[in-house]
Amino acid sequence: MSLEILTQIGGHEDVIQRFAHAWDTGEISPAMLLPMKGRIGTARLEEAVAGPRDVVSFLACGALRPALDAYFADCRSHLSDRLWVLGVCPFCGAPPGFADVTEGGQRRLACHMCGGSWVFPRLQCPFCGHQTAKDLVRLDAEEKEEGYFISACKQCHGYIKELDRRVRWNAGSALIEDWGSPHLDLVAVHAGYWRPIPSLIQLARGAG
Repeated sequence: MSLEILTQIGGHEDVIQRFAHAWDTGEISPAMLLPMKGRIGTARLEEAVAGPRDVVSFLACGALRPALDAYFADCRSHLSDRLWVLGVCPFCGAPPGFADVTEGGQRRLACHMCGGSWVFPRLQCPFCGHQTAKDLVRLDAEEKEEGYFISACKQCHGYIKELDRRVRWNAGSALIEDWGSPHLDLVAVHAGYWRPIPSLIQLARGAG
């Protein structure tokens, strides 16, 4: 699906071809696509594909997700309702790409790399761990959509989009909702915030 998305955005055809060629010839391996500290994929991966980091990260997530989703399927239940206070996925180590507020009021962070999710404190930045309420802000689109909002941190300037499923009970998966709300990414970016998992807005700007 990630290849289709990039193709629709346009402007990244050469990177896609180099990625596919390097994968087919064994120049890059699955291990090179895994999350590293502060990034998705190794520096060697970026060199082999010769593309922008955002695009390479997006391709890495798309390439590994089906395999990692199946690999971790049997162990998801062991962490289903337990609090995980680290801002990285307890299964694959990737940073969160989206957040849900569940019917019970819990905040669940979602991983786009492996499809996992975990309960995380609502008043804590998932990227730097900051917990001071005055530095944790909520942003909304100009035309506010009930249930959708952005949580941002004034300390590290990271942001994550969130969906209150008590209001939007029939919404799609975390990945679909993330890809379907690029206007919220624009709000966050214009306010000076960033996210570790590339958004479609970042990819489109890179293509331009």
